[in-house]
Amino acid sequence: MDRLSGLTAFVRTADLGSFAAAGRVLGLSASAVGKAVTNLERQLGVRLLQRSTRSIRLTEEGRLFHERCRRVLDDLDDAQASLAQAVAVPRGRLRVSVPIVTYHLLLPVLPEFIARYPEVELDIDFNDRIIDMIEEGVDVAIRSGNLPDSRLMSRSLRPFQMLLCAAPVYLERYGVPDCPRALDGHLAIHFRFPNSGKVQNWPLTLPEGEPELRTRTVLSCNNMEALRGATLSGLGIGCMPDFLARSALAEGKLCTVLDAHIDGPGRFHLLWPSNRHLSPKVRVFVDFLSERLFAERCEALPGAATLS
Repeated sequence: MDRLSGLTAFVRTADLGSFAAAGRVLGLSASAVGKAVTNLERQLGVRLLQRSTRSIRLTEEGRLFHERCRRVLDDLDDAQASLAQAVAVPRGRLRVSVPIVTYHLLLPVLPEFIARYPEVELDIDFNDRIIDMIEEGVDVAIRSGNLPDSRLMSRSLRPFQMLLCAAPVYLERYGVPDCPRALDGHLAIHFRFPNSGKVQNWPLTLPEGEPELRTRTVLSCNNMEALRGATLSGLGIGCMPDFLARSALAEGKLCTVLDAHIDGPGRFHLLWPSNRHLSPKVRVFVDFLSERLFAERCEALPGAATLS
């Protein structure tokens, strides 16, 4: 504890330029601060500060030591704050942004979260648009695809598989394609990304050098639920995530096609701002969804800017 007191006295003196100023911050006399620094120098066997009647300045050894000590004290403050938050009761409004389609995953588990943390008020925005979480004050988001914002932390959630689906009535009329090339001439229902306006490519593996598919688009829309509805009505073949198609597949209202030619699965990610101190309400929500939606890892994100 004497050494920690000496480190604190040394860092505050170096930051503020005098024993008196450091003493005012630490609630000590100038002489007590000076004595703590002198004792630290004696323990280390090196002079950290050059004193004169007018000023105090760091020696070269003191400058190097000061940088390391500042990090040590910052880490200690961070650890103390984290411990205090760990025992705090999660409460308050929690702003969450999620893709519209994820309500199929979220709604079944939310009653358990609300029962477990009754003082947390969930404010969920089901929206597919690009957001800047920090600018818009969003606490937690769920997104898939590339994650370019370095100001965020990420935790991987459950994988999902995109499926090509069609209603039985459509397949009876137009036939069941047995290879990607057989899709030529079929009617396609496409998802259009709300922000870019680009149409989502179907995740099919085509032989190298194979020309693009020549399907005929009968409908494109920026809402996956609308795409599912159009596919159910027999308008054409639509591409949707497995969890969105599951109930209709089980009931025989949809059938999958070309399963063996579909690319690998996608993945959802939980995102939250990388603040030094994670608030209790964010921490418990992230941990809860990670537990309930099959998380795999946690990492910082490379890059910069907004989310898709």
